[in-house]
Amino acid sequence: MRIFADSACDLPKSFYEKNSVTLIPLRVHIDETEYLDITTIEAKQVYTEIRQGKQPKTSQASPEQFLTLFEELAKSGEEGLYIAFSSQLSGTHNTAVMIREQVKEDFPNIKLTIIDSQCASLGCGLLVKEAARLKSVGEPLERIEEIIRFKAKHMEHLFTVEDLDYMARGGRVSKTSAVIGGLLNIKPLLQVENGKLVPIEKLRGRKKVMKRIIELMEERGEKLSEQTIAICHGDDEAFALEMKLLVEETFHPKETEIHVIGSVIGAHTGPGTLGVFFLNQLQP
Repeated sequence: MRIFADSACDLPKSFYEKNSVTLIPLRVHIDETEYLDITTIEAKQVYTEIRQGKQPKTSQASPEQFLTLFEELAKSGEEGLYIAFSSQLSGTHNTAVMIREQVKEDFPNIKLTIIDSQCASLGCGLLVKEAARLKSVGEPLERIEEIIRFKAKHMEHLFTVEDLDYMARGGRVSKTSAVIGGLLNIKPLLQVENGKLVPIEKLRGRKKVMKRIIELMEERGEKLSEQTIAICHGDDEAFALEMKLLVEETFHPKETEIHVIGSVIGAHTGPGTLGVFFLNQLQP
C-alpha cells in the first residue's frame, strides 16, 4: 500500500523519508520564481521574504504531478491512500479526484482512495501520521480509511496569528481590521469549521489567547492525556514551546509535538502564527 500526502499537512521532510509516504508538494511563487513546497523551498525562506515585505503566492499541486504518481500506482498493482488538504482551502483534492478518474480510463482496476480531510496543517498531519502507523502494523486499507475519516471529522484546530496585516495582504481580512488589530494588540482566535478557517473570538495579547486555547481544549477535547497533541508555529519556536509547556502542565498528553508551519499555509498566515490540534472524540 502506498500513502500519499500533500505538503499542506506541514510534516517535515524527514517524516516522508522515514515512513515511505509519498510527498505531493503544493507550489509557492515569489517574484517570478515558482518553488515546490518542501522540495525546492523551505518555510524559513518564505518567512524571511514576508518579513522583508514580499507577499508570496501559492497554488495547488499540478495535474501532471498527480498523473505521474497515479499511473505509477496503477502499474504497480498496489493500493493507494491519499489524505488531502481541505478542499475548502485548496483545489488540490478536486484535481486529484479528476486525475484519478482520468487514469481509470487506461487502468480501470486502480485502487486509490482519496480522502478530503477537511483539515489543515498538522490537523491533516496527525491523520497522515496515524495512517502511516496503521499501515506499519498491517491494517488493511478499508480499516485505515474508516479510522482516518472518523478522526478527520473530530479533529479540532485552534489558530491565532501574530499580525493581521499578513492576512490582509492575502485578502483574508480587511486592511482596516488589520490596522485596528495592530494598534490594540488584538489577536484573533480561529478554528477550522467544515474545512474553512473561520474566526471565533478576538483577544488582546498572547497570554489571553493561550489561556483561551487551554479553556477551549478543556471544553472540547476528550481524554487529552491519551492523545498526541500537535502544535505548529510560523517561525516562532519560542511561542510554540511556551504553548507546549502550558498544554503539558494542564493535560499531561501522551505526546506533544511541534512543527513549523510550511511554506504554503505560512505564506497566508505569516510569522508568529500558532496552531494547536487535538481530537474531540477518540472512538465512535
